[in-house]
Amino acid sequence: MLSDIEIANQAKLRPITEIAKTLGLGEEDIEQYGRYKAKVPLKVIEDAPARPDAKLILVTAMNPTPAGEGKTTVSIGLAQALALKGESVCLALREPSLGPVFGVKGGACGGGYSQVLPMEDINLHFTGDLHAITAANNLLAAMIDNHLYQGNSLDIDPDRILWKRCLDMNDRCLRQITVGVGGGTKGVTRSDSFNITAASEIMAIVCLATDMSDLKTRLGNIAVAYSRSGRLIKASELNATGALAALLKDTLSPNLVQTIEGVPAFVHGGPFANISHGCNTINATRAAMKFADITVTEAGFGADLGAEKFLDIKCRKAGLWPSCCVIVTTVRSLKYNAGIARADLGIPNPDAVRTGFANLAKHIENINSFGIPAVVASNRFLTDTEEELKAIEEECAKLGAAFAPASIFAEGGKGGYVLADKVLSMMKDTSPRYTYELEDPFEDKIRKVATKIYGASDIDILPEAQSKIDEFTAQGYGDLPVCIAKTQYSLSDDPKALGRPEGFTLTVRDVYLSAGAGYLVVLTGSIVTMPGLPPHPAAMDIDIDNDGNISGLF
Repeated sequence: MLSDIEIANQAKLRPITEIAKTLGLGEEDIEQYGRYKAKVPLKVIEDAPARPDAKLILVTAMNPTPAGEGKTTVSIGLAQALALKGESVCLALREPSLGPVFGVKGGACGGGYSQVLPMEDINLHFTGDLHAITAANNLLAAMIDNHLYQGNSLDIDPDRILWKRCLDMNDRCLRQITVGVGGGTKGVTRSDSFNITAASEIMAIVCLATDMSDLKTRLGNIAVAYSRSGRLIKASELNATGALAALLKDTLSPNLVQTIEGVPAFVHGGPFANISHGCNTINATRAAMKFADITVTEAGFGADLGAEKFLDIKCRKAGLWPSCCVIVTTVRSLKYNAGIARADLGIPNPDAVRTGFANLAKHIENINSFGIPAVVASNRFLTDTEEELKAIEEECAKLGAAFAPASIFAEGGKGGYVLADKVLSMMKDTSPRYTYELEDPFEDKIRKVATKIYGASDIDILPEAQSKIDEFTAQGYGDLPVCIAKTQYSLSDDPKALGRPEGFTLTVRDVYLSAGAGYLVVLTGSIVTMPGLPPHPAAMDIDIDNDGNISGLF
């Protein structure tokens, strides 16, 4: 069996100018990054006529398991299947972070015969968006420390600096550091820490900003520190906004690439969904919806994380709403949620499929609660049996969800025909139905997400977190949405609680203000914003030969 990168290397890529033509774009409308990548300037997107009847398809999933689900693979395969059926379709996906690429997950360009290409470029440096975000983030950090060193006219409290440095890499040693060691010309000694770039506020800002004016406003609104008197200090007070925006000017333009079957794909922005909002950029989604009749997009991890944030944060901000939602599952993942050992997941067991369906059922109910039609896609493995697939279909029918097996990994678009037909038949115009109202108190917003989406019985906000909520509310931020940072592996805040946990209390241990992104981040469980590497990082298996051919990247 060929690896993903071997399949990608055998694919015949079309020049990006040809891909642009399928969207009605000429060579003068794109900025090429080599032969197979391009950016589409915002002016081109703004000038394009709107498509009032354009449809948006959201792809989400059940909670991820070590068995693998393949949400991005299904997104790509579905788009390819729709294209083969003659539909005008475009993808809008996130771009990978180097942390997972070199860590445990590997690449994030799909798999098999449902990939976006050139996968090596996309997985590694692509068009430099993540590096620009990292540089802007750390410029702001440097300006804060320089302000302290140069006299501190804003009276910043060194012990209450909110802004963290970032790096697009997994490095647990950077979770807690000391900077300015030695004092003097080395700067002011203080404690600091790093986020991974995908969890940074500037990443979230780039994904939610609609134009340069909006970007600059959001950058200026970043809460960087408290003064010694307790006043919240913004980035605009450091006169940092212009320089940050200059570093980020190209990141606002969506990146255009193609799938292995030549379907156009905007791959742009890469926030994590367990920490950040988990959605690609508003600009990429809007571009796809202007240039194609159907846009297929995805949101990170399960419907409890990415889909909820996509709907309650991104769609609320952008004025979008999906016409259908695809929920990705696998037979193996359902059996894993039933407690079957990984070594035994390939053994036929329809009863375990039905037991593990409890997890998937909650995600279906979540999508139904938003008033969006749901289609469950079972990403097929060779070990799946017809009896097991039938069990999923029967359980889906009880909840009013359509069901389709998909062989898109092995067959590409043609393996998604059944799924495409089900999606086309289920699409309908729907109106926004949010989990909470912005006017709700922060405590109620958190409680509604926890009880309605996760299935918790209640929440427990620890005293330090409550005092911050009170403080942010008093400072006029009470109408912001909430972005809950939670483990992706469970509906609860306990990563080991598989299936459908009930009766649990969601513990809120900390909150912080992302005023530039425009939401309050709520930390639960033991979630960390700088991942570490596993015992055997994917980086150990990656190599490049003298001809520049990369191996081990998948």
